[in-house]
Amino acid sequence: MAWAAGWRAGDASGRSRAFRMREFRRERACATLPRVSQSNPVRIFVTHAWESSDDYLRVFEYLESQRNFFYRNYSTPDRLPQGDREALRENLRQQITPAEAVIALSSLFEAHQDQLTFQLLYAQASHKPVILMKPFGTRREVPKAILDLADEVVEWDERALVDAIRRQARHEETTRWDTIEFKLD
Repeated sequence: MAWAAGWRAGDASGRSRAFRMREFRRERACATLPRVSQSNPVRIFVTHAWESSDDYLRVFEYLESQRNFFYRNYSTPDRLPQGDREALRENLRQQITPAEAVIALSSLFEAHQDQLTFQLLYAQASHKPVILMKPFGTRREVPKAILDLADEVVEWDERALVDAIRRQARHEETTRWDTIEFKLD
């Protein structure tokens, strides 16, 4: 019975059972998730306020510029549903549900705080990873209210965005190296 107490308390390395179980689930999840391919694109949702803002369109410009990255967009800002506030929220739930990752635009916070917060809370409740984009072209801080709801915060950089999506949605290792060539005079 002494071994059972050791199993519950922790192993020889001092790790708790809960820690070992999380590690086991993460390793197992990574082993079973398929890699991003043309036949298996990443399903994403980009936060919106029922309009295609500059930042919304910029996300897709960045995603399109990356080679060998395939995605399917589930956000539909151009299809404003008829009805009250709850009808709008239900439509947003339907857009977020099939997504593997949510890309949040912090620029929406000032003008559409309630909508952005709802989208992020629903994503979190649905266990969808949230990738938060910092404000574009400014040095403004990201509001703490939405910063706490994000799994990862990313600058406006094509490669950083795609790597964050791969890490968060598919748990793919994204270690890449830059090669810088220069000439010595």
